[in-house]
Formats: sequence, structure tokens, C-alpha cells
Amino acid sequence: MRIQSKTTALVLVVAAFLAGILFTTAGANLFTSDAAWTEASHAAAFNDGAEAPVRLGSEARNFEEAFIQVSEAINPTVVQIHSEKVVRQQLTNPFEGTPWENFFNAPGGDRDRELRSQALGSGVIIRSDGYIITNNHVIDGADELEVKLFDGEFYEAQVVGSDPASDLAVIKVDAENLPAITFGDIGTVRVGQWVLAFGSPLSEDLGNTVTAGIVSAMGRTSVNLSQLNTFAAFIQTDAAINPGNSGGPLVNLEGQLIGINSAIFSRSGGYQGIGFAIPVDVVKNVTDQLIESGSVRRGYLGVLFGRVSPALAEAWNVPRGSALVSEVQPGTPADEAGLKEGDVIVAVDGRELQDNYQLLTIIGNKHPGDTVKLTYVRDGERHTTTVTLGTRPDDLTAEKEGPRPKDRNSDVMKEDLGFEIRNLTPATVERLGLTDQDVTGVLVVNIDENSDAFREAELRQYDIITEIDRKPVRNATEFQEIYDKIEPGKTFIVKVARVTRGGQVNSFFTALTKPKK
Repeated sequence: MRIQSKTTALVLVVAAFLAGILFTTAGANLFTSDAAWTEASHAAAFNDGAEAPVRLGSEARNFEEAFIQVSEAINPTVVQIHSEKVVRQQLTNPFEGTPWENFFNAPGGDRDRELRSQALGSGVIIRSDGYIITNNHVIDGADELEVKLFDGEFYEAQVVGSDPASDLAVIKVDAENLPAITFGDIGTVRVGQWVLAFGSPLSEDLGNTVTAGIVSAMGRTSVNLSQLNTFAAFIQTDAAINPGNSGGPLVNLEGQLIGINSAIFSRSGGYQGIGFAIPVDVVKNVTDQLIESGSVRRGYLGVLFGRVSPALAEAWNVPRGSALVSEVQPGTPADEAGLKEGDVIVAVDGRELQDNYQLLTIIGNKHPGDTVKLTYVRDGERHTTTVTLGTRPDDLTAEKEGPRPKDRNSDVMKEDLGFEIRNLTPATVERLGLTDQDVTGVLVVNIDENSDAFREAELRQYDIITEIDRKPVRNATEFQEIYDKIEPGKTFIVKVARVTRGGQVNSFFTALTKPKK
């Protein structure tokens, strides 16, 4: 019995010893999975009192190696662009009105002079025979362009074509057998994936700088962003982008181009973690056309549109990101397809709009002759139609963002709606700059900013209501007559005209609800 106990204890000790060895070995493998420590390296690490080095496992080393390999592969395709243009500066005469006035214009005196303005940007080689993509704003107005390659060679460059609307341009250098980047697929880009940005931030001394980050968001569109680029639904990234990075590539960890760095959002003028790149599908569409013909042709629908107010979105059960049609231009593809003023476009080719401005970017990146399927809501009912796109007129900013309102004046108070209305008088029409435009309706005044009319229907002071419940109104009396026939608790559609700062009249629809008694 005692012997058996001793044997059992010995077995347990041996088992514990073996388990300890296995545990230690497994733990070591977590940190050195594919390389063992040697006695020499272990001794060297501690000979001078230093801490033991941290060894990365294979996965970490592979991840690090991906960044290194992409940087080494892409850098030779990235170029630095120096642009120079002549700027005429007119100097005022400091002696004007004095006896020395003519001295300023005397021979050898200071006169109007020419200055040479220089700018720095980036670009990326897309073809081995010297074609390079950059931003339009990098080369816009330049009299001379010089390109510096990764190997330090300089070349003069010529503009092949530029497209201010998409802020893209193609330039060319006289060289052969250059390394060129490959295009990625925008459909594979995902929020959260790692990306690298290349370029020359802030200084020519910082050429071929590489920064890393992630894709922060996709499909960024807004009225403000449209001022930078009319047709791009931007890729947002936190990879550091600064002035000078413009025109450089944004690439994935497969070394493929997914965007062209174009802009930053900053309160300081420098990098604050929010950068924007033109997506590769827009880049390829525009640059292919610029290389082929020197110009860009875009699909055209033929509507003016704006955003959907919260009240209208609720009334018709449509997404807030939908596009509200405020005007259908006669004879256009939209007109031929049967679209009407007041329709709400909710999807294109089955892709639901997240922001009304997406309608412009989607249609603008199609080609003339392409067909698209539009899903729209009319009076609360969903419909679909197929439209064959036309060619966007050169002089149009085409599909526009939103409507703006008009005038008011009289004596009818709609306390239950949260605002007053007044008849339009000749004096009001003149004050609003509408004497040359045929606008009839009632003016919104004294609107309560806590009311649903202000917060949900988005009515504003000096908007002009031209229709209620699908019926036109010319004055406050007609407004009252139509309003009286609306059942309490019913939501009704209102057409509004708004005057922009530039004097343009934009129309839009929204919804109001008549309070229950």
C-alpha cells in the first residue's frame, strides 16, 4: 500500500514536470513561432544589462512585410510635380494725386510686373509610356510642368487633358518602360481596411512619403464636398494627407490603386485625420476618356433635385437620403421616361440612395446611352422606370442640389401650423428680386422655430408656398379655402419656392400635417 503511494507520487511528479516543459514550449512558440532562441543571442541580450528583445511572431512579421513590399512596389510609380505659372501683379501708384505722380511711371520706375508662381503636387504613373494621373488643381493654369521620378530623373510634362468637374487631369512625359500602377476594384474596398497614401506633403524635400491608415468611410457626398468635386463619392481615410499629397495614389495592401488623394477636412489647414480620395471607378472612367479624346462625356438625366424634408420622408415613407425632383426639363431622358415634378427617387439600379447628391455622382459617372433603372415614389406609391441616359450639356451643372424659397405678405395667421402667411405684393416681389420671374403664392413669415413646420418640414422665413395639397395658390384667401377642406390630422403636400442669394428661384416639396381639433 505504501509502495503504491510512492509510485503514484512519482508518476505525478514526472507528469507535472513534462506538463511544465510542454507549457513553456508552447508559450515560447507564441512569440517565436518560426525561429528558436540561440544561446548566443540570449547571452548577448543580457551581457550589457539590456532587456531581452521582443521577437515578433510570423503573423506580425508578415503584416509588417506587407507594408514594406507595397511601399517598395508603389514608390517607383509615384512622381513629384512642379508647376509654374506667370502671375501679373498690378501695383498701385503710391504718388497718385501728388506732384510726384508721374515719377511712378517714369522709365525705370516700378510698373505692373510679372511674378512666377510655383506649386507642388503629386501624381502616379498609369502607363509605362509616360501617362500620369494627378489632380486638376495641381496643374490648373500652369505654364510649365516638370515631373521628378522616384529615381531622381526630371522630365518636362505636357497636359493630355483635364476635367475640373472631377478634379482629375492626365499629363505625359516623354519616357518609356516606366513602372506603372495597377487599378483596383472599388467594389472590393471596405471600411476598416488598411490603405497607404503616397506623395510629397508640404515640401519637395519630402518626396515619396508613405503614410498608413484605414478606409474611414465610403461614398462621402455633400453640398460642401461637391464644391471640391462634382462627380466623386469620396473615399474618406485617416492616412495622413497634407498639401502636396494632392494627386498621389491611395492603395490597398495588394498594391492596387483605389483612389487619388484630393482633399482634406481641416480647421488648421493641415492634417487632422480626415482626408478624401477620388475613388478608382471615377478615376478610371475619366482618365480613359481623357487619354482617348482629351475630354469627358457624362450621362445625363435632365432633372433638378434636392433633399427630402423629414416631414415628407415620414408622410411618404421614403428614406431621408432620397432625391426629391423639383423640375423635369422638357425633352430630356427623365421627361421621356415619365418622371414628374414632386417624384422622389429612392434608388438607382436597385442601389438605395444614402444621400440625395448620390444621384448626381451615379448618373454623372455613367456614359451617354447607358440605361438605368430608377425606383421612385409618387404620391406615396412606389414605381420603377428604365431611362436611357443622354449626353450631359457642357453648359449645365445639370442635376442640382436642392431648392430655395420665395416671398410673402398679407394678413392670414396659421397659428396651428406654426407660421403666418401674407400675400405677395409688388414691393415684396421687387425686394426679393423676382420682377422678371413669374411666381405666385403666399409668403411665409413669423415662423416658429420650435414648430414642426420649421423643424420637420424645413420651411423658412420668406419661403413662398405655391401649392398645398396639390392645388395652386395665388393668395392667402385661396390658401385658406384649400386648407379648410383638408381633414384634421391629415398630412398634405406643400410646394415651396425659395430664392437663393444669387436671385435664383428653386422649388421643392415638403409636407405639413393639419392638427386635430
